[in-house]
Amino acid sequence: MPSKIRIQRINDRIRQDLSELLVMGKISDPRLLGVTVTDVKVDRELTYADIYVSAVEGHERAKEVLAGFESASGLIRHTLAESLQLRNFPRLRFHWDPTPEKADRIEALLKQIHEERGKQKSV
Repeated sequence: MPSKIRIQRINDRIRQDLSELLVMGKISDPRLLGVTVTDVKVDRELTYADIYVSAVEGHERAKEVLAGFESASGLIRHTLAESLQLRNFPRLRFHWDPTPEKADRIEALLKQIHEERGKQKSV
């Protein structure tokens, strides 16, 4: 089994290479425009790579984006396998990451609290 450091390097490399594929337009599926790879987690046996993605538009596009990744998963896996040079490349599983949406919600709430406190001080 690979060490934790090696697993982390593989995670980072898959995230970086997949992000480049998306930005460079090498995956021609229009459902994947504006998508960000937020995290990659490969299991210790290198069997599966869980890939977490998000889009600017939010959760409304989740089904569409995940369907796009599922249809392109063979191409993505093949392309990533060529660049990573692993004996057995992990199978890809795509998941929606709600973290950016939650962060936006928290920022909006903090802004609202800040504005309310400003109004209370001026009264």
